[in-house]
Amino acid sequence: MTIVDDAAYFELLRERAETPEAVADRAARRLRRPLIIGDRRLVIIAVDHPARAIFAVGDDPWAMADRRRLLTHTVRALRRPGVDGVLASPDILEDLLLLGELDSMVVFGSMNRGGLTGSVWELDDRFTGHDAATIDRLGFDGGKMLLRIDPTDPGTIDTIAACAAAVTDLAGRRLIAVVEPLPAARDERGRLRVTTEMDGLVTAVAVASALGATSAYTWLKLPAPADPGRMLDATTLPVLLLGGDPGVESEALIASWRRAMTFPQVRGLVAGRSLLFPADGDVEGWVDAAVDIVHGS
Repeated sequence: MTIVDDAAYFELLRERAETPEAVADRAARRLRRPLIIGDRRLVIIAVDHPARAIFAVGDDPWAMADRRRLLTHTVRALRRPGVDGVLASPDILEDLLLLGELDSMVVFGSMNRGGLTGSVWELDDRFTGHDAATIDRLGFDGGKMLLRIDPTDPGTIDTIAACAAAVTDLAGRRLIAVVEPLPAARDERGRLRVTTEMDGLVTAVAVASALGATSAYTWLKLPAPADPGRMLDATTLPVLLLGGDPGVESEALIASWRRAMTFPQVRGLVAGRSLLFPADGDVEGWVDAAVDIVHGS
């Protein structure tokens, strides 16, 4: 299926080279919508993985590396009824702006992408993407930040402090801070692994909820474990469920979203690879299933 056809793609390349001011112009003319409408729930497509050197989906190590393919899958997802918006790094949001795909969408900019996957500094997750001032200037709705917490890694505290400052900066502009707190540890080979152990999740939620000078504009992006009750009981903040790479466990992931959506703190879903690159290739089918879980329940 060709969504980003030759004409659209070559025009994007031309604008990138010849009219860089087009990004700000398109942002200024973009049709906006309120964050909360209708049933007060959100389906957000996440496309910020390549900026942190994550390309793999399932058994394809470079699934997200081809930018035209990634944009095509993203546009297919964004055009489905019931999809509310997108979360992406600056380059991808600007591509989507230039393609004219962000009208009437909720838009979150991805802020800290410096903790490159597999790097020795991975938990010192620098803010190398959007900042609050640019998110505000472009008329986006907020910023997302990743906070992986490993008590044994000194890089964690710098990331905690940077996230706290970003939460304060966004709130001062009345913009949403989407914080993704996850417990993490290194395995016997030194590779960083996110854990779903409940004590760690509860701790991460408590730490993230208290970041910044105010939590008035803070939302959390959290996993959907088999029994999410204790994790969700640790906060009163709005929660968006995260997706991840399901591999062959797509059906189990869908079931976990459905369970978690029954909790009142949960306001929707932020999913990327699981919807953009499903094992069967049916982007529309998997997006529609996610929309049904969020908006149909």
